[in-house]
Formats: sequence, structure tokens, C-alpha cells
Amino acid sequence: MGEWTLFSPGDRAPNDGVYIETGVNSFHMGIQNPKKVSLNRGQRFPETSNHERKWKRMGHN
Repeated sequence: MGEWTLFSPGDRAPNDGVYIETGVNSFHMGIQNPKKVSLNRGQRFPETSNHERKWKRMGHN
């Protein structure tokens, strides 16, 4: 089993790290001023700026 790469608000962080918002069209359009959060393992992800966004760990693809 692999580790998830995208997380929804309310999910628990699998590892310590900095997570950034990513969106459906972020590859083509980019996200202006995405939220960034630093979480410890087990902490819950906060709400995103809109319902189409998810959290992704920075520095990992």
C-alpha cells in the first residue's frame, strides 16, 4: 500500500511536514497565494480556500 498524496480538510496528516493547497486546474493555471500549513503527524488538515482544493505535502510529487 502506498501513501496518499492528496488530503481533504479533516483528514489526519500521515507525517510531519509543510502542506500546501493544490487544485484541479493548478497545473495549467496555478493558484494565487495558496495556503500553507505546518502539521505534525496525526494533526487534522484545516479547511481549504474553496471546495475544489486539496492539501499536498510540499517537496513530494
